[in-house]
Amino acid sequence: MKITDEKIDQLAHLARLEFSGEAKEAIKSDLEKMLGFCEKLKELDTEGYEPLIYLTDTVDNLREDVISGEVSHADALKNAPKKDSDFFRVPKVIGQ
Repeated sequence: MKITDEKIDQLAHLARLEFSGEAKEAIKSDLEKMLGFCEKLKELDTEGYEPLIYLTDTVDNLREDVISGEVSHADALKNAPKKDSDFFRVPKVIGQ
């Protein structure tokens, strides 16, 4: 699959990233390789194989959540690129 500069720009915009010309070409090459690999996987004959739900039989050992190092509301807002009173302002992403 061929990745266009427009698609890279769109993905960069959605991910809030910026790429130089050289980095954009590297990203484009990497994405084309990844999508090519996915296309290759579509060629596999999977008839007769049950889909895997989990790759291993390992059971997760979970721990209790412990609250530590809380960040105050004011401190969190200090790091916000945009804010409105007591709220973070984010670009609209629904409906695009």
